Amino acid sequence: MSDSDALFELEPPAAETIGFAGLARLPLTELVAEDWAEALAPVEGQLRAVLDFLATEVAAGHEVLPSPSNVLRAFRQPLAGVRVLIVGQDPYPTPGHAVGLSFAVEGAIRPIPRSLANIYKELETDLGLPPRVHGDLSPWADQGVLLLNRVLSVRAGAAGSHRNKGWEAITAAAIGAVADRTSAAGGKAPMVVILWGKDAESVRRLLGSGAVIASAHPSPLSASRGFFGSRPFSRANQLLQEQGDGTVDWELPPLP
Repeated sequence: MSDSDALFELEPPAAETIGFAGLARLPLTELVAEDWAEALAPVEGQLRAVLDFLATEVAAGHEVLPSPSNVLRAFRQPLAGVRVLIVGQDPYPTPGHAVGLSFAVEGAIRPIPRSLANIYKELETDLGLPPRVHGDLSPWADQGVLLLNRVLSVRAGAAGSHRNKGWEAITAAAIGAVADRTSAAGGKAPMVVILWGKDAESVRRLLGSGAVIASAHPSPLSASRGFFGSRPFSRANQLLQEQGDGTVDWELPPLP
């Protein structure tokens, strides 16, 4: 783990003790990486309001996913290091699944969600990489792949239950910040955006002229309507190379 990772990662026991209400009172720089704190400062009030809303959900007896320690996990890695943005919808509503990174689950979860299984199928078709039995996508995040849901929380067992509660403004600000970054040379920083499904497509207006790969969602309901065969991983690497930013190693370890 790098020094920057260690600096901004909340230890799970402490974060669980704090709870959502406690998170809402912490300085922004203790919730997210330093450059994310600067980027999200314009929506800091909305962020604190959403965290307070999550606290009221818990107080009312509802289980909120992911846990307080993971709800802002996508913003632990520095904004400056983002190379690929993959936009999801909202967290998995199954207890134990949501980990704060879109499409990912805890490494011990079996079986993995069907959308993720379809992502692995396409990864095998695209790059010849073997599907994994686990859903730990943190090796992608460590390489600058921002796995960001549009809505960062959900009530357990109720998919979409935290839409229109304030998260959309926060993630819109985050996506805009990624798109607006500049490189050391003064031009646009290298980046590729992967949009899967109509919800993800809604953020295209925030992306300017950046490189975008769009297709159907990997859900079993839509994967056969344009996700399979879209080759997002090889295309992302090609676009990164064209921007002078190398490639992402999309191969995950056999076990987390």
